[in-house]
Amino acid sequence: MKKILNAEIIAVGTELLLGQIPNTNAQWISKQLAASGINTFHHTVVGDNLERMKALFKQAKKRSNIIIITGGLGPTEDDLSREAFQTLSEIPIVEERVSMKKIETYYQNEKIEMPPNNTRQARVFKDSKILENKVGMAPGNIVDYDDAKWIFLPGVPREMKQIFSDEVLPYLKKLNGEMVLQSLVLRFTGIGESVLEHKLRKLIASQQNPTIAPLAAKDGVTIRLTAKAGTIDEANELIERTKTIILKEVGDYFYGVDDEKIEEKIFSLLQRKNKRIAAAESLTGGLFADRFVSLNGASTVFAGGVVCYDPNVKKNVLHVDEETINKKGTVSKECAHEMAKNAVTVLNADIGISFTGVAGPLKAEGKPVGTVFIGLYDKEGHEYVEECFFQGDRDQIRNRSVIKGLEILFKYLKKQK
Repeated sequence: MKKILNAEIIAVGTELLLGQIPNTNAQWISKQLAASGINTFHHTVVGDNLERMKALFKQAKKRSNIIIITGGLGPTEDDLSREAFQTLSEIPIVEERVSMKKIETYYQNEKIEMPPNNTRQARVFKDSKILENKVGMAPGNIVDYDDAKWIFLPGVPREMKQIFSDEVLPYLKKLNGEMVLQSLVLRFTGIGESVLEHKLRKLIASQQNPTIAPLAAKDGVTIRLTAKAGTIDEANELIERTKTIILKEVGDYFYGVDDEKIEEKIFSLLQRKNKRIAAAESLTGGLFADRFVSLNGASTVFAGGVVCYDPNVKKNVLHVDEETINKKGTVSKECAHEMAKNAVTVLNADIGISFTGVAGPLKAEGKPVGTVFIGLYDKEGHEYVEECFFQGDRDQIRNRSVIKGLEILFKYLKKQK
């Protein structure tokens, strides 16, 4: 029986901790490992400090059996990855002849004197597996120590990727066998993360393969399913089975997978029902319309929008009754209803949606910041207005209003025959 591989990625460099460069190496390596069915449970960044590196290496060997270190193999005195590992393992560091010859040849060809510290780049651990660096100087190497594989790679992304792709990944695949990790993201709207998790608590508690991870997202809630199997087809089959069980419980809130957007789903539903929508936007100021006009073929389902921020625009362009504005106010159920209904007439659409409310920073018409009314009108007779209250700053309230409007519209179209 093969030993389960649990990988850990350690990125070395004070510049990473200072935020001067992003830690793209760990992200890239994790993707490669996941595609090969290898678990990655820890990402860590450590500065160029011998004692802190040593302490981290001690911690890593307690929890992982594949430890990948990127960075700290260069020519300067603060490149300390090898030294930190040697203080832990006591494995001798030796000069690797092929790499040293390559470094010397480079300086000879360039006709410049080689700085003495460049010899540091040719150092490897005695009896380790040497990993050829075809695009740089410092080789990588793999060391067996304390029941783990320690993989040392340069920090330069181009060099790291070449060595990892050519040498490390085939090596790990041989250890792991032919395994793949496959993931699918399920997207939901109109349900909170805690409620979704509660409805699926028994399934989540008994999860094994695939794993089930509920996550909050910008436009709703997602569940990431991740399966490990011998082939992609087998992994997808495991995912499909679990997806079916999940949708039996919470399918009413489901709208798409992976990178699908809710407006794309609404777009398809409007096309299928041969309907066009129009928007009347006060506090959202065109944000709803923007979500639709960004889609290819938007004109087939989106008639247009009116940004009616000023009460006079509501009255003179959208023909909201002056009495409604005077008696009920622009931030009201009645105003939202007339805005949605009149958008259908003014813009020659089948469905109208409206947004009016208080985005802040001050309350308006006696209504607190965050008060929002969203109206929906279908010329076939459907009328609906929902009063909402959103917390956050001005932009958050406006964006949350649009997301809620998309949710209301999606639910309506989904239930319609």
